[in-house]
Amino acid sequence: MLPASENENENNMSKRVRFTLGFLLSFVALNAFAGGYYGMAGAKDIPLEWLDGTPFSTYFIPSLFLFLVIGGTCLFAAIAVFKKHPLGTKIAFVAAAIIVIWLIVQLVTIGYVSWMQPVTASIALIIILITLLTPANVV
Repeated sequence: MLPASENENENNMSKRVRFTLGFLLSFVALNAFAGGYYGMAGAKDIPLEWLDGTPFSTYFIPSLFLFLVIGGTCLFAAIAVFKKHPLGTKIAFVAAAIIVIWLIVQLVTIGYVSWMQPVTASIALIIILITLLTPANVV
């Protein structure tokens, strides 16, 4: 049994890690929902030339994927983390891995087009690091 002060420190660490992980996942989910909606609505001001060489003639399908898969997975992971689900960190890891795969495909198909790409990649890598370095019983 841990002394009261050590147990309190462990609980504070758990709350900080859970909040940080949940916040990052929620942030990515909200951005994916907004970006997905924007793209499905026509992506005004985004050049269609970026899609040259891809199987897409509009942004609708990639935006639908962004909205449903990226946004949905990150929201699901955030809820799992905030609810202290036993698989929360594993779900968060999967969500971050999906983000990284999405960004790699995006970079290969359309190249570097926005500052959001490295920022989102950095957030995904931070999520992955947190999930790998945090014991399962902490979150």
